[in-house]
Amino acid sequence: MNTVFLLMAQFGARAVIPIDEVCRAYFPHLEVDKLLRKINYGEIKLPLVRIEASQKSAKGVYVQDLANYIDERRAAAKKECNQLTHTS
Repeated sequence: MNTVFLLMAQFGARAVIPIDEVCRAYFPHLEVDKLLRKINYGEIKLPLVRIEASQKSAKGVYVQDLANYIDERRAAAKKECNQLTHTS
């Protein structure tokens, strides 16, 4: 399945998804400002798009970058699962 197409179905045909929508859908345990801090500190490896150079400009995540992040998290989860089930 193609994650980008699933995201486009979820968020509409947009190249950049506003950070508050990404937070609500995929990081509901975090407030938007906490998510932004984690991204800025490199704790969450998700490129942040600013529509302008201004600090107050709208922020979002490019749909392909979010798809890559989700796919990478899935790959890590599969690897962990395989290690747990094949350890004995």
